[in-house]
Amino acid sequence: MNVLLGDKSRFAAEVGEPGPLCRVDLWATGKWLTCDDNMAYVPQFRRDVLNAAAWLRSGEGSSLPFDGLSAEATHRRLWQRAGDDDESEADHQLSSRFRFLLWGPTTDNVVAHLFRERDHVVITLEFWRAEHLFTHPEDAGAVFVVEIPAEEFIGILEGIAAALDAPSSESRS
Repeated sequence: MNVLLGDKSRFAAEVGEPGPLCRVDLWATGKWLTCDDNMAYVPQFRRDVLNAAAWLRSGEGSSLPFDGLSAEATHRRLWQRAGDDDESEADHQLSSRFRFLLWGPTTDNVVAHLFRERDHVVITLEFWRAEHLFTHPEDAGAVFVVEIPAEEFIGILEGIAAALDAPSSESRS
């Protein structure tokens, strides 16, 4: 059983056969995000996805923090000194406020930020691993931007959790 949720040209997830480890492929703007590791440890991944959905459903999420900067430019500014020795506590707190897709090894190959703009969310993503950038040089320095209605995105997240919660075909036999 494969379940496809969403639209790969915006944001989508494909969930494979449920089990303790499950294939979860994520796409944004047509880019395959989970290309480095698409096997999710279900208890942790499902919890993180549900927490993100609940957080968004409660109205959380802040708008772009810098007047006049695009989502792409904001992403670059937030990420520019993240983790550096000279990153101030204020810079760290600001960047952390917008970090997204912190769902474990399955999504740790991308840096993502989420901004709430009225009834939409804007998600910025950037691949950072040297191996990925070596084999996909077109992604080097690229920031991918997704804008999607918040309710649609929440529905995709809740659909991921439901698909991960479905009984596997082994347990149905």
